[in-house]
Amino acid sequence: MTWLTPIIGLVAAAVAVPLLVLLYFLRLKRREEVVSSTFLWKRAVQDLQVNAPFQRIRRNLLLLLQLLAIAAVLAALAGPVMALRPGPGRRYVMLIDRSASMQATDVTDVASTGGPRTRLDEAKQQARRFVDSLATRWTFASAGISDQVMVVAFDEHPKVMCTFTADKRQLAVAIDSIEPVDGPSRLAEAVTVARAFMTSPGTEANNRTSEEPAKLVLFSDGRIQDLDLITVGREELTFHCMGQSGRNLAVTAMQTRRPYDAPGNVQVLATVANYQDSPIATDVQVSIDANVVGVRPVTVSAARRGADSNDVEPGRATVEWTLSYGGGGVLEVRQMQKDLLACDDAAWSVLVPPKRLSILLVTAGNPVLEAALQSCPVAKVDKADARAFAAMDHAGMTLEQPYDVIVLDNVEVTSIPKGRFLVFGRPPSGMEASVVGAVENTFIADWRSGHAVLRHCNLAQVFVAKGLRLDLPRDAQVLADFSEGPAVALVHRGGSTFLLVAFDVLQSNWPFESSFILFCYNTLDFLALQTAQVQVSHRKVGEPIVVEGLAGHSPVTITGPGLDRIAARADDSGRLRFPPTQLAGVYRLDAPQQASRPFAVNLLDARESEIAPRPQLTLASGQVQAQSGRVKRTNMPLWPALVAAALVLVCIEWWVYNARVRI
Repeated sequence: MTWLTPIIGLVAAAVAVPLLVLLYFLRLKRREEVVSSTFLWKRAVQDLQVNAPFQRIRRNLLLLLQLLAIAAVLAALAGPVMALRPGPGRRYVMLIDRSASMQATDVTDVASTGGPRTRLDEAKQQARRFVDSLATRWTFASAGISDQVMVVAFDEHPKVMCTFTADKRQLAVAIDSIEPVDGPSRLAEAVTVARAFMTSPGTEANNRTSEEPAKLVLFSDGRIQDLDLITVGREELTFHCMGQSGRNLAVTAMQTRRPYDAPGNVQVLATVANYQDSPIATDVQVSIDANVVGVRPVTVSAARRGADSNDVEPGRATVEWTLSYGGGGVLEVRQMQKDLLACDDAAWSVLVPPKRLSILLVTAGNPVLEAALQSCPVAKVDKADARAFAAMDHAGMTLEQPYDVIVLDNVEVTSIPKGRFLVFGRPPSGMEASVVGAVENTFIADWRSGHAVLRHCNLAQVFVAKGLRLDLPRDAQVLADFSEGPAVALVHRGGSTFLLVAFDVLQSNWPFESSFILFCYNTLDFLALQTAQVQVSHRKVGEPIVVEGLAGHSPVTITGPGLDRIAARADDSGRLRFPPTQLAGVYRLDAPQQASRPFAVNLLDARESEIAPRPQLTLASGQVQAQSGRVKRTNMPLWPALVAAALVLVCIEWWVYNARVRI
């Protein structure tokens, strides 16, 4: 048996017991009277003898009962716990799954309201019960026998909530602070982190530890995507499975786009997946800025199960819309059937209004470049020379943005407005990019074909007779290289975006290559996204939000699911990177003198939407079977019994006292 708070019990005993005994030593103050005989006053004489100081206490049943009642209360204050599991102290690592599937509401709370709770709530409750069952060292014991626990929450990545400790209050706070995440579940990294902490600091001879290795205790529904990467030893992992049902209907894919030939329309394509064994009829609703613009009934076929019951191919149904909408906003696709998991019932996309760009070409004369720009889908291409550009009101151009993209064709400028620039030849001053030499008679040796600017561009045949060797800032993104330096680079400075080409196109054969027109088209499209201040229509949970084109050191606030106006600040280049998102929904960024910017974050993970609990894990090292039933206590607190005993003793003492008074 161990004691949780023995000091409290001892201090209370040192105060209460002497006070109780002292009451029986107190002298009663009586008035002296002369009587004829003491025969009838024999009892009074006995009381006088008892209350005389320093007299031996007579046997008194009431005092005994009171002492026993106080002893029971004091013992309860000391927190006695009867350990049902003997042995030395052990170490455990609790791995608690907080991924999207753990938000399924298929756990019935029988003990309280009987209503549904999430699997994460059940996992946290069982984890707290596990902590309550830990062996605790008695304060006055010569050797420590306390169990120690480390708490790790995981979704796609692990988060250490608490390192090894025997403090049950600290462990309870760590468990209660675990919040759900709308992301996939991966365990391999969490196991790696746990093993790094499991290594014992104390070693014996021959580099062997004196402690037993820590044991992994997993609380999850088993829907883990990287089980084949995990290797654990025999009896190293204990698995507690959460969940009871796999009933779920989810939006697993969604795409929006504006047709090139009809930019005033929006085409929406969504996929709804059914993970149940029977077909389901539901309504799929599409709305823009919370205004419903279409509802379509759909029947989703039943899921198909393979030889392995865990191998499920969901039934799918595809829904399409073509909406006549030329504005911007947030488009939502939602399936209306109520199921066990809510975070995958909807998907969002940010719509950008269609826009034909206005281009300013600053050049001394380049008909090839002018023709290439006019062949792109732009509203207009205005021309100016370097002197006319220098005479423009750059401060007014910064505020009003009359041109979406400014093309600088081999001209030297000293002052530029804030905006988006395509620069051929010498870069403008003030952007920390300088010319340190020249290159001659060279080819482009390498390029990033995966970048949006160079998509579908083959630069292998581009020959440059004369070019520039550029010294770029450290944060520049090089998209193409000469053998002697960068050929194409992307630089963000002071809220402006610069796409630098380190040569004059008239000094190359690039205008005769088909990749030149593609480059111009891709560049204008890329810079147009910068103009619209939205780079992608939606992101997945776990991806960061990156914003370009803000004013340097501009303060911003971000709101969204689970966020209450988080304050942030852009760096000196006007770039802001918000940490990885954790919940699906619509986030908004507010900056001074700018319209609110929406960002859509979706789950869209067919594997995470499959929520049927998996009671058997197939790891790389073998199979692990889930424990039957909930976590059971391995110790018994004795304070309720002691309190009950104290109440019984008080009742007996009251009965004895009243019986004597009646006599």
